[in-house]
Amino acid sequence: MNLLERMNLAVDYVEQNITDELDLSKIAQLAGCSTYNFQRMFSFIADISIIEYVRRRRLTLAALELQSNNVKVIDVAMKYGYESPVSFARAFQAIHGITPRDAKKPNVSLKAFPKMTFQIIIKGVSEMNYRIVKTEPFQVFGLEGIISTKGDKDCFSHAGAIWQKYQNNGMYEQLFIDAGESKPPYYDSMFVEEMCRIHGLLNYKKINDTTYGYMLCSFVTPDSNTKGYEVFEVPETTWAVFPVDVNDWDVGEAIAKVNKTFYSEWLPTSEYEKADAPELEIYGGTPEKGYLEFWMPIVKKN
Repeated sequence: MNLLERMNLAVDYVEQNITDELDLSKIAQLAGCSTYNFQRMFSFIADISIIEYVRRRRLTLAALELQSNNVKVIDVAMKYGYESPVSFARAFQAIHGITPRDAKKPNVSLKAFPKMTFQIIIKGVSEMNYRIVKTEPFQVFGLEGIISTKGDKDCFSHAGAIWQKYQNNGMYEQLFIDAGESKPPYYDSMFVEEMCRIHGLLNYKKINDTTYGYMLCSFVTPDSNTKGYEVFEVPETTWAVFPVDVNDWDVGEAIAKVNKTFYSEWLPTSEYEKADAPELEIYGGTPEKGYLEFWMPIVKKN
């Protein structure tokens, strides 16, 4: 069973259990990957998070029930996982633009979000440059932030907010100094261009199914000062490396584009699977034009 078939199996499970409390780890297991990898794949392929997809599907089905059955709003709210009519009404109106009570009236306009199906679309003209790199274990150190995929207020919503925090409070500049000027001994075997001192590390720490660590990191070298920083050893890994030129340092757009292409085009048609291992965003370029490499851990398909 290939990647997209497994993703469709996971979506089928969601649909069959849409009124239950869904277990992300169970859904990811059906897709044949970790909860982190599943959430990343789903978001970049579908342009929507799995959590938001479930919410929209529930509110779509709830609207159908309110229009077609003589049911109470509170019963529909409870059926689709809302603890009170107030929270249900707020979510319902955000999607449909009307209250659940108004949805019971005839001739009202509602929105429908259909069940999703994953498939490969052969475009024929696009290309994606990449190289395969194998590395021995190496260490990085840096500044950590915690990202929530479901909007926890005590966490960051995306990596860009973590970069902004440490750039604003001066800790980015201090990390740049503490990184030292020397390069690690494996530098030339990893990179084809001159890279910056500070990069991004993902999927190295899992807190729960929807909360993960992200680190602004530098390579540990003989003249690095790692005191007071998080230190992490990246294990021996095989990587698929994707280089991207970044216009005007619009990193967010570049990240979304290359991830979408990786998960929806490169990975399903390659001989590899995405490994549940740390990922790297390696930065280079100049102040005028950015250069970025995505280092995706991979393993051969069985």
